[in-house]
Formats: sequence, C-alpha cells, structure tokens
Amino acid sequence: MALPKKKTAKARQGKRRSHMALSLPAIDYCPQCHSPKLAHHVCLTCGTYAGRQVLEVKVKKRE
Repeated sequence: MALPKKKTAKARQGKRRSHMALSLPAIDYCPQCHSPKLAHHVCLTCGTYAGRQVLEVKVKKRE
C-alpha cells in the first residue's frame, strides 16, 4: 500500500478542513407571537408565514 513521503503539517491539515465547520441554523423570531422559529419556515407556535395564517394550530387542553 502507498505511504506518504512526509508528515502532513497541522496547518496544512487545518486549511484542508476549513470548510468542514458546522454552523448553527438561522433562527428568526415570529412577528406575530415572537417565538423563535427557523428562517423561511412556518411558525409552529401560531401557524403564520409572511403575515398570513397558513396552519391551523391545535391547542392542547390542560387537565
């Protein structure tokens, strides 16, 4: 099996892996209920998107 001639430096290895970093999802706040939601997605709390009602949200009853 082939082996490398020289050891790969940590700087070179870091440059190669520079694009592999994980990023957090873009969190926006709903203009209606002000709860956090994913950007460009329907708010799961109140069911609105772009200022209009899209989903009918069912409210859980407390006993």
